[in-house]
Amino acid sequence: MAGRTYPCRPLNHGVRHHAFAGWRFIHSTERGSVLKYVFDYSWLAQYWPVFLKGLTITVELIAVGAVIGIALGILCAWIRSLGPQWLRPPVTLYVELIRNTPFLIQLFFIFFGLPSLGVQMSELQAANLAMIINLGAYSCEIIRAGIQATPRGQFEAGSSLAMSPFETFRHVVLVPSLQRIWPALTSQIIIVMLGSSVVSQIAAEDLTFAANFIQSRTFRAFEAYFVSTAIYLLLAILLRQLLVVTGRLIFPRRSVR
Repeated sequence: MAGRTYPCRPLNHGVRHHAFAGWRFIHSTERGSVLKYVFDYSWLAQYWPVFLKGLTITVELIAVGAVIGIALGILCAWIRSLGPQWLRPPVTLYVELIRNTPFLIQLFFIFFGLPSLGVQMSELQAANLAMIINLGAYSCEIIRAGIQATPRGQFEAGSSLAMSPFETFRHVVLVPSLQRIWPALTSQIIIVMLGSSVVSQIAAEDLTFAANFIQSRTFRAFEAYFVSTAIYLLLAILLRQLLVVTGRLIFPRRSVR
């Protein structure tokens, strides 16, 4: 695969090759001197365990973040829609604070800021907490939209059966609400998974950390980031398909796309 060439003045007679970090100088009296990038993936044989470890940690982060984050989102959506009045202001503050600040700042605040208050945690613990808090806030608003779209008659049916507001939410409202917003929730989970790449900024050894480590050792930046990009793309496609299948199992009466 040919790279871009840059003509320059011939240095001497004959043909000579000099290579550094993929860039090769070719000196020739016929063509002049050119600078060509030579792609090389031979380092994969040595560094694939680094990518595998980063992929494993990325999958663990999104698995924990998705399960607990959605559970937090459901709880917050119930509070904002049907919960006690005194709980709504703090939950609203939490949702608006998280949705209107960068994820990277939230991550830095948890990892670098909380230790000032005596709360110590590892890189992975901070990354997990940041992803849970972030996904919880976004999923809260998505799920709340599904609750607000619920016909009023379903709430009245629950009340006629002497159900409490929470019981009505749990047994009557929750599943249809999730069914309505499942595609949007699926997209949000994938967005959070892709956004998890910034956890490498606190030295969490995820997939992006692996790519940074490999390019710092091999000086093959293009190849290292190309491989990590391909893995993220494949991971996003597989995660989406997994969530689609999960939606069809949870909501069998209606296919989820």
